[in-house]
Amino acid sequence: MSYVLVKWLHILSSTFLFGTGVGSAFYLLTVSLSRDARATAVVARRVVWADWLFTSTTVVFQPLSGLYLLHLMNLPLSTPWVRWSLMGFGLAVACWLPVVVLQIRMHRLADEAVRHGRPLPPAYWRLLRWWVALGFPALFAFLWVFWLMVAKPMT
Repeated sequence: MSYVLVKWLHILSSTFLFGTGVGSAFYLLTVSLSRDARATAVVARRVVWADWLFTSTTVVFQPLSGLYLLHLMNLPLSTPWVRWSLMGFGLAVACWLPVVVLQIRMHRLADEAVRHGRPLPPAYWRLLRWWVALGFPALFAFLWVFWLMVAKPMT
């Protein structure tokens, strides 16, 4: 595959990854704060789907395409901006993996609340706090990785 095509796919994939993350976070947080269990159940279900469809595939594709680009450019993994990018990506993914589990649990709790005609339970709010707490380091790690990929400092 040509360098330009792989680079385009890498950038497109990172756009899906970042956009899905920010969009999902915005919608799940705002619907949760509305305290509408029915709307929250629907949005949480869609967020889980989006994570499986977009985030999980791009989390796999990103390092593969990035490593292939390094190969095409003859850049070693020891290149400082590459090393820092991989660590930032690793941090973001390490935060995202438990977030997936939290989102699934949050969806189930919201669904259960709807089935029983109850408000979102205290357990939902505890999970939401963890979800937000893990989302911030992931967001900043991805922003850092974007900056490193564009600026390529310390080369």
